Amino acid sequence: MPSCHVVVIGAGIGGLTAGALLARRGYSVLVLDQALVPGGCASTFKRKGFTFDVGATQVAGLEPGGIHHRIFQELEIEIPAATPCDPACAVYLPGETEPINVWRDPQKWKAERIRQFPGSEPFWELLATLFRASFAFQSRDPVLPPRNLWDLWQLVSAVRPDTLITLPYTFLTVGDALRGYGLGDNQRLRTFLDLQLKLYSQVDAEETALLYAATALSVSQEPQGLFHLQGSMQVLSDRLVSSLERDGGKLLMRHTVERIHTTNGKATGVVIRNQKTGAVWTEPADHVVANVTAQNLVQLLEAETPEGIPSSQPKTQNRYRRRVDKLPPSSGAFVVYLGVDRSAVPSGCPPHLQFLYDYDGPIGENNSLFVSVSHPKDGRAPEGKATIIASSFVDTRNWWQSEDYKQRKQQYTEEAIARLSQFFHLTPETIVHQEAATPRTFARFTARDRGIVGGIGQRVSTFGPFGFANRTPVNHLWLVGDSTHPGEGTAGVSYSALTVVRQIENTKN
Repeated sequence: MPSCHVVVIGAGIGGLTAGALLARRGYSVLVLDQALVPGGCASTFKRKGFTFDVGATQVAGLEPGGIHHRIFQELEIEIPAATPCDPACAVYLPGETEPINVWRDPQKWKAERIRQFPGSEPFWELLATLFRASFAFQSRDPVLPPRNLWDLWQLVSAVRPDTLITLPYTFLTVGDALRGYGLGDNQRLRTFLDLQLKLYSQVDAEETALLYAATALSVSQEPQGLFHLQGSMQVLSDRLVSSLERDGGKLLMRHTVERIHTTNGKATGVVIRNQKTGAVWTEPADHVVANVTAQNLVQLLEAETPEGIPSSQPKTQNRYRRRVDKLPPSSGAFVVYLGVDRSAVPSGCPPHLQFLYDYDGPIGENNSLFVSVSHPKDGRAPEGKATIIASSFVDTRNWWQSEDYKQRKQQYTEEAIARLSQFFHLTPETIVHQEAATPRTFARFTARDRGIVGGIGQRVSTFGPFGFANRTPVNHLWLVGDSTHPGEGTAGVSYSALTVVRQIENTKN
């Protein structure tokens, strides 16, 4: 069995998955995180008997053959109890009282979109064709983007004749496809797509890579699907931690990695600070797996060079830093967490809703809200109560101005609750608990650069073969998470983790 020592920076789902798989395969693993609890943006917190999911509220990949199912089978741990989201989301466009329901049943969803968007079916059929080919390709574990011959061989080995169907669409966006089908001026369809894609790709239809959108917009239908976990999102990280520790791995919370040591272009260890005691030490490592953003990774590497001293980093590292610096700004999130009396929730309310309040306003900044509502007896609220979590994308740069931070937070909270009150019965009597999180909050608790959420945006220039690789310019330093292929979400970062584990295994051969 391998005897390599691997240090994993970050106990989000990607880091825990990589750590648990490596420990299962016989590696010595140490996972470090500066937060109080594991899970990253898929963790939870408790208030007055309510359990709130911090960020992620739904899971893909639990079905047989799905990525979580595959990984939990390898780890020999039980798949968590979950119910399919049906509809996956109910989307309310401005001025409309009837939602667009994204049904799990493919035929039911087809009938819905034919009714909602007449004349658009050829566009949806294209997405379905691309999804089938892309999903089958991804299930064969390609390495994207490849960075050496072994990676390239994994990529080539995953290609089948049906994969070639996707090639003509590699450089197209959803906006290009809409125009190709004469739907470019269909405001209602485009707005629906903008709303849905902003959740999954961080950018709208005009910018989202078509091949990514094909998966993001199709994965909620059978035999795949989106799932609502029993208990909370925390059950994913809890089971991964149990697997990690069962197989000899170690998890240290409240420990901050301050920099990554490199020698001759190879990662050799990390500098760790114990937040409780202040003790600092260097932990040697044969491999370092960074479950962080690309921006955070550059910062950890640059910390190795004292300020004012010219960097001796190789040109490849400097090019990497410049590429990160040129990335368009990533989104942050403003989130309102409400614990309410169950009477505040309309009868038959779906678990996930999306609201846009004004066609002329931006998608985000409280003009749109993505809302998750707990189910009765799903472990998130006391009997007769419920949780409502509403999030909106925001520009992180607006939240670091200390002079108006508290005022802005209060304003956004009041506006969000006023918007939610148009659908939910929210009064001082029905609201049991409320609090809000901003990019500053996410930066403090997840350590993500500027509190950004959801990755780097699935544009053509950053998706798949053009994205950030798991291999970094530093040998034996690996990047895991939503900055890498195939993107955000617990399923995406788990694919990323599995790829890194396979690459580390290959270094032993």
